[in-house]
Amino acid sequence: MTLATTSAMTIGEMREFAGFSPSEQRYIKRSLDIGMARCDAFKLWGRSEAENTSIRRQYVAYQDLKSLRSLVPQAGTIAEIERFIGKLVRMAAHDLASENVSSFSAFRFLYERLLGAEARPYLPAGFCAAAALPMIRPEHRKILLQSLSEAAATAPGWSDRAPNFYPQYIEDVEAA
Repeated sequence: MTLATTSAMTIGEMREFAGFSPSEQRYIKRSLDIGMARCDAFKLWGRSEAENTSIRRQYVAYQDLKSLRSLVPQAGTIAEIERFIGKLVRMAAHDLASENVSSFSAFRFLYERLLGAEARPYLPAGFCAAAALPMIRPEHRKILLQSLSEAAATAPGWSDRAPNFYPQYIEDVEAA
């Protein structure tokens, strides 16, 4: 890929991220810090006891993330998919139940960074399964499921290009 193509794709990812609500942006950045072990999330993101509790729960929900990355189906066999989807749905249910992710595009943005580009074909299934669980409030469930476009649900193929843009905490912005 040329530098111009890579730059254009990175800018596209930045624009997509900018289109998410401020709370989704904050949650995605925090989730990447937790899921990729970029920093101590309690020190960076914990503004209150309630947030510290939420961060602690997210650390627990993300405990299988490393093994989940190695479970992304390669051959697409039922056994591979079963092992992967079960863990993906459990983790996704945590994120969707928090109500900090309000659309498939925000979910996809986060999870393709947490799991890698190879996981893209399985994200609509994981999203739908987690969004349909009874632990998701009915009103939020409706919003989530309606956010999955027909194009995303029926895509004949997925890019295997790794994401380039990984948003991070910016002190001046987050403090405001």
